[in-house]
Amino acid sequence: MLTLVRKLLQRKLTERHAVRCHAFSTKVFDIGQPTAASHPELLKEEEITPGISCEEYISRRKMLLELLPEKSLAIIAAAPVKMMTDVVPYTFRQDADYLYITGCQQPGGVAVLGHDCGLCMFMPEADPHDVIWQGQVAGVDAALDTFKADKAFPISKLCEILPHMIGTSSILFHNVKTEAPIYTNLDAFQKQTYTGNVQDLSIYTHELRWIKSPAELKLMRESASIACQALLQTMLHSRTFLHEGMLSAKVEYECRMKGAQRMAFNPVVGGGPNGSIIHYSRNDQKIKDGDLVLMDVGCELHGYLSDLTRTWPPCGRFSSTQEELYNLILETNKECVKLCEPGTSIRQIHNFSVEMLQKGLKEIGVLKDDRRSNRLYNQLNPTSIGHYLGMDVHDCSMVSTDRPLKPGVVITIEPGVYISSLFDVPERYQGIGIRIEDEVLINETGCEVLTGSMPKEVKHIESFLSN
Repeated sequence: MLTLVRKLLQRKLTERHAVRCHAFSTKVFDIGQPTAASHPELLKEEEITPGISCEEYISRRKMLLELLPEKSLAIIAAAPVKMMTDVVPYTFRQDADYLYITGCQQPGGVAVLGHDCGLCMFMPEADPHDVIWQGQVAGVDAALDTFKADKAFPISKLCEILPHMIGTSSILFHNVKTEAPIYTNLDAFQKQTYTGNVQDLSIYTHELRWIKSPAELKLMRESASIACQALLQTMLHSRTFLHEGMLSAKVEYECRMKGAQRMAFNPVVGGGPNGSIIHYSRNDQKIKDGDLVLMDVGCELHGYLSDLTRTWPPCGRFSSTQEELYNLILETNKECVKLCEPGTSIRQIHNFSVEMLQKGLKEIGVLKDDRRSNRLYNQLNPTSIGHYLGMDVHDCSMVSTDRPLKPGVVITIEPGVYISSLFDVPERYQGIGIRIEDEVLINETGCEVLTGSMPKEVKHIESFLSN
């Protein structure tokens, strides 16, 4: 009996020791952003950021190096922290190029990419005081272990190490949008600038980001789906809560509850004549009975954005004048989507939309058939038919809209008309703004409308609102 008791006690002690060892060995270290260890519900083991694997990040670095000339060096700084007041920062959003190359979602770092050094990351050092107030940050260890940098140093070493790297390079590229004094003030950088050997890196990074990978497209589909679901809920909400601010709050709430980290931009909620203000953002007016509301919204999911617009009457029925204008915009939207295929450019689609809208606006009497019609049309619709979409709302701005589209490129198609009460048009059209915007993915055979679940036919909108 004593022997049995001893064995049982020994087993208990062994189990307790194993539990202690297991608890110690599985301690999760906070690096200032989600990891597979800290957020297994968000990231798989091989992912650096949700949905994007370590292998894909390394592949991006290799592709960028293949584009860069021999003996060149690329310097990419993280986005700066922007302050709302002296002690209150705005919500931080990482620069798209820095995130695309490193996977680091935090401020304070500088990444250097070169043929000889690979990816070298200069990382902020955790100050005990800052950690108490703001939490942990990714440092040198995280750069090597999580972001898979080839080399990593504390940011305090940059002034010692980077000048030599610059000195052995024949040409420098850097991200002009996030340029930081910590490296631009270096004598070595200033010398390269003086000799004309410093260029904007975005001509290469935008080229890489233009065509999305399957993993990126999965995130963009999910982002579009969240925005569509959120806007549908908001459309129903609009029947009861006829205030721009409430609709803005509702769509943001729905996006965040469905997993988005933030809105892609401040929602445009234009009720009545405010819909004719293209980037209206005050959102502080009541919506009158019988008016249309134009909502341009989008959300961000793990670095990838959505962008769509719908216009509808919260009362549930379009007036005859509203429907007449709406159907012109709708038909233009649908015809432009049909043109979205490999080989066509945004510029060509835009030119087609201008011809179609001008013809339609003349037929219904908004435009007169005279020499002044072109000038008035440009006031009624001064926007392009669309833009590239991805990690930024107006993504890859260095890629021309004359470039023939390729499979994997995502664009928006957003015809609209914005008729100010001040314009010389028939009174029944004054104060009406209408835009119908969809996200479109170019594929091998044509296109896929990522926001296709959102109703846009008059009968479908009216039926949805009445139910």
